[in-house]
Amino acid sequence: MNSDSNKMLRRVPGLSILCALPFLLCLAGCDSTPPPIPLTQLNPQQARGHQVYQAHCAQCHYDRVSDPLHGPPLRGVFKKQYLPSGAPANDERVTATVLHGRNLMPAQPNTDPQDLDDVLAYLHTL
Repeated sequence: MNSDSNKMLRRVPGLSILCALPFLLCLAGCDSTPPPIPLTQLNPQQARGHQVYQAHCAQCHYDRVSDPLHGPPLRGVFKKQYLPSGAPANDERVTATVLHGRNLMPAQPNTDPQDLDDVLAYLHTL
């Protein structure tokens, strides 16, 4: 900006805010979570995890969109530092939530360990 533009912004304090508003609105509307890996690019374990997700998780959680269903969305669950509960977003905490439940999510104590490993591998692709 030249000195005349700077003088204008100083004289009209709201103008600088007005100029920044479109940029701020764009940032607010942008989804900062990277897109999930396409299903066609999953490795065999991740693909099995997708099948486990479809059979046991999809009725309550969306996986490829950021909207909640009955429970929080799972898109980007491991791309954030914390889970919606505030717990660290790591395999240990997600495993504990699956096995022991949390709030409205029922415990799934009889989950096959291989199924759990596979669904965790799938969740990492989201």
